[in-house]
Amino acid sequence: MAEKRENTYMPAGHRDAPEAAENDPRTAGGKPEVATPALGVKGMLRWAWTQLTSMRTALMLLLLLAVAAVPGSIFPQRVQDSFAVATWIEDNPGAGEVLDFLQFFDVYSSIWFSAIYLLLFISLIGCILPRAKKHWQQITSAPPRTPRRLERLPESGALELQSSSAGDAQDGPDAETALQDAAAILKARRYRVEVRETSVGAERGYLKETGNLLFHISLVGVLICVALGSMFSYRGQKILVEDESFVNALVAYDNFYPGAYFNEDQMQPFSVSLDAFERVFDRESTTHFGQALDFTADVTTRLGADGEPQTEELKVNQPLTMDGARVFLVGNGYAPEVTVRDGDGEVAFSGPVITRPDDGVYTSMAVIKAPDASPEQLGFVGLFLPTSQDAGDGLAVSVDPELGNPELQLNSYYGDLGLDDGLAQNVYVLDTESLETLNSRELDAGGIVLSPGETYDLPEGMGSISFDGVKDYIAIDIHYNPAQQGVLIFALTALGGLVLSLFLRRRRAWVTVETTPAGRTLVRYGLLSRGEDFKIRDENIALRTQFEKKWPVRAPEKES
Repeated sequence: MAEKRENTYMPAGHRDAPEAAENDPRTAGGKPEVATPALGVKGMLRWAWTQLTSMRTALMLLLLLAVAAVPGSIFPQRVQDSFAVATWIEDNPGAGEVLDFLQFFDVYSSIWFSAIYLLLFISLIGCILPRAKKHWQQITSAPPRTPRRLERLPESGALELQSSSAGDAQDGPDAETALQDAAAILKARRYRVEVRETSVGAERGYLKETGNLLFHISLVGVLICVALGSMFSYRGQKILVEDESFVNALVAYDNFYPGAYFNEDQMQPFSVSLDAFERVFDRESTTHFGQALDFTADVTTRLGADGEPQTEELKVNQPLTMDGARVFLVGNGYAPEVTVRDGDGEVAFSGPVITRPDDGVYTSMAVIKAPDASPEQLGFVGLFLPTSQDAGDGLAVSVDPELGNPELQLNSYYGDLGLDDGLAQNVYVLDTESLETLNSRELDAGGIVLSPGETYDLPEGMGSISFDGVKDYIAIDIHYNPAQQGVLIFALTALGGLVLSLFLRRRRAWVTVETTPAGRTLVRYGLLSRGEDFKIRDENIALRTQFEKKWPVRAPEKES
């Protein structure tokens, strides 16, 4: 029976429902009120940990780490060249201070880079541990139970075996024997098999997840090795002049960059002496004539104080390995030998001068500082030309990088060189603002032009300068990183794990057997792949082929 309420019909038992709904505070206003539990601090921490340890977050952090490393290749880094950083800040007074405050000149030791690095490390660990536990459980547990309807799987098939009791030409195996045969075939195809009462469950492709875990574990290994390398490694540079030696000691370096936990006692005892240096230039090409082709340094090395001297070759991209430390050839040039005498006739400076090549024909900047000169300190700045040629208007240029007609062209100065102030100076720069000029092209005395064996007397009785000869020099980089081999091993392991995870497929197979009313054995099988597997059809064909080779299969009846 239904009752009418304001022209609306409804069942008799529901006539009071509108009033109840209007008076119910949960449905007041037309919208039901949903009671949500408070998340709390513990719940918030659990949610944050879940987000951090997800694979998506790990990939985002890895990408962010790569992006964060970009400024390190754009801006000079203080750990590599502090003078270049100071010059950059000086040339860009506004942006320089801001970037320095943001640690763009110390990218790899900055707070933000370290934070990304540590978060990535924690995220990877959080991803690996639960996945490793789950993978172990899958390996040690039995294959999944057999589905009831194998024909519903993506790939399946059925075979009816012949039986002599049913009047067939051959006698196939019974159900139990067929089950054992199917298990043997699946084992031969590298499936992990479990034989059940009337079926066989099989699974393979566990190495796919093993490779995935191996890849992520290797990434953690790379991160650890990189961190250890940055803490215990060291790197330095040295200019080595012909016939001079370098001993691997802290005081022998021109520049030295230690790790955070570097200890001087861990430096390997070895020495390197430069015996000769050979440059090979292109002398046949018309378009690249004079271009450098090869550099070879003949060196004598010695391991330890009592080590036997060994003659070796040091070439570009062919470093020497000295007890774990690697010695790289990174530069070369000419070092003219100069003797400077002061106004009292005393030797104020004598030795090779490291020049800095500025072009392909080795036009090189030369700076000489003689702070021990008396009565005034002396300084010289100018050019070294390996093969000098007159360019007109009193100018000379170098036309070839080899020593064809070596020449020194210098301006001389006297005064306070600023070396007594205790401030570091660039050896390739002479600050002439506070110095008085002795020689230059703008003065009547003119500039100093010297060939090997010549001497020039300075004006005002300030002394003399002699050009005694030319030697070669090389610039070497010494790198020591105890974790370098670990990085290589983990990188190769990560590559192997990535290959396994990309090219292997996780597959499951089931086989059921039963006896038909006619006395024949009916074998059904099905295949299932986790994820996309374009070759599962081929696996179906291969498995059916193995079955047909093993058993006498009854041909299907033709439809009339």
